[in-house]
Amino acid sequence: MNKKLMFGAAFIIVAAAILALGDKKPATPRTIAVGGECLTTAPKDRTAITLRVTTLDKSAAASMKQASAKMAEITAYLKKQDVKMQTTQFDSYEKTEWDRTAQKSVVLGIETNIAVEVSADSIDTIEKILTQFAGQQNVYSENLRMFTSSEAMKPVLEECLGRAVENARTRANALAAGDGKRAGKMLAVEYGAQTTSIARPTANFLRSAKMAVAEDAVAYSAGGIVAQDTQVTVNVSAIFEIK
Repeated sequence: MNKKLMFGAAFIIVAAAILALGDKKPATPRTIAVGGECLTTAPKDRTAITLRVTTLDKSAAASMKQASAKMAEITAYLKKQDVKMQTTQFDSYEKTEWDRTAQKSVVLGIETNIAVEVSADSIDTIEKILTQFAGQQNVYSENLRMFTSSEAMKPVLEECLGRAVENARTRANALAAGDGKRAGKMLAVEYGAQTTSIARPTANFLRSAKMAVAEDAVAYSAGGIVAQDTQVTVNVSAIFEIK
C-alpha cells in the first residue's frame, strides 16, 4: 500500500478516537436537595431608651434653635455616661389643629423633633438617665426596651448556622438511606436568618426603667407580652452528592 495512504488512514483513525473521547462527558453526580433548621435564643444584654425633644414656636428658626439647644444639653450629659447613642429623628414641620368652632384647620406653629437612641450594658445607667431628665419641659422618653447586641448575637448565629447544616445533612442521609446510599460532600448551600424581639413602648417618665422591667416579669407570669430572650431562627437549603 502507498505510504501516503497508510499515513492518511492512521491520521483519520487517531482523529476519530480523539473526537470520540472528546464527546464523552463525565457522568453527572446524583444529588439530593434538602432543608435544615435551627431555632435558639440569644440573651438580651443591652437596655435602650429613646429621648425625644419636641418644641413648638410660631417661628421656624426659634423652634429649631430651642430643640437643638436642649438636645445639645442632653448629649453633653450622655457623653459622660457609659452609653452608645445615635440620632434617630430630626424634623421640623408646620403643625395644625382642626378648629371645630371655625370648622377649619388652624396653624399652631412650627414643631421640631429631635430624638436620640441611648443604650447601655446596665439598666441602672438607663435608670440614671431617666431620672436626670424626668419632668423636664419638652423632653419625652419612648420605647424602653432590652435587646441583643450584635456582638452577643454573632456567635449565637454562627453556632446555629452550623447546627442547621448538620440538620440538613442528617435529613439527606435519612432520605438517601432508602436507596441504600448516603449523603456525600455538600455541593451548594444557601441560608437565611431571622431574629424576633418584642419592643415595649412606654409612657413619658411615668415609670422608671426598673419598674417597667418588674412589670414585665409580672406580665410574663400572667401570660402577657414580655421582653424575653431574642428568638433566633436559621434556615438553610443545601445540595449534597449521593454516594
